[in-house]
Amino acid sequence: MPTLAASVALLDIEGTLGSIAFVRDVLFPFARERMSGYVMAHADEPEMQTILDEAAREAQLDRNDLGAIIDALHHWSDNDVKITPLKALQGHIWLEGFTSSGIRGHLYDDAIDALRRFHGSGVRLYIYSSGSVPAQKLLFGHSVGGDLLPLFDGFYDTTIGGKREAQSYERIAREIGVPAQSIVFFSDVALELDAASSAGMQTVQLARPQDGTQAAANHTSVPSFAGVEIVAKRAP
Repeated sequence: MPTLAASVALLDIEGTLGSIAFVRDVLFPFARERMSGYVMAHADEPEMQTILDEAAREAQLDRNDLGAIIDALHHWSDNDVKITPLKALQGHIWLEGFTSSGIRGHLYDDAIDALRRFHGSGVRLYIYSSGSVPAQKLLFGHSVGGDLLPLFDGFYDTTIGGKREAQSYERIAREIGVPAQSIVFFSDVALELDAASSAGMQTVQLARPQDGTQAAANHTSVPSFAGVEIVAKRAP
């Protein structure tokens, strides 16, 4: 198992810290079933107005055609399109699920242990996920491991850029304020790891058998966080 020297760990969620099945089989259906009603009920609120404005622009629709916009949101949801207005809307709906319906965010036991271990060793923890930042905070604040939010220094979503674009990782490194080589990025997706590596970050792939992830030849791959260590180093 690898021992890395880094000042920051940047982590994906789905397939890395938690199971793909939880998002696919619990969170996505929960949001989809409530999407139309939620939009209609909150259409006049400023945050929803912003979501609808952006959805109309992305889908090239008349902003006044609410039905067509809702159809576009459903289409993106059904096809798991990583698009900001959908992710923002899902985050709002999941808020009700986590706070009122008793949903708890799935995280693997080895991931919970690693987050606590890395944080305890002085490594700063950040999340970079296609899910919106509010949705990320909901998951970690209402996780099966309890409230893990105090472990993290920050969260990033697709508003910083696409996860398969090297420029996104360059922006994250600049915002955190450390050289890219002082950051190790953990993900299950090889193309995301490729982008992070191109930006100068260290990379580790989580190739979890239970999620069906195939190990990539050009990245260090591990089946879990068990045995993965990070030696905290002072960023220059």
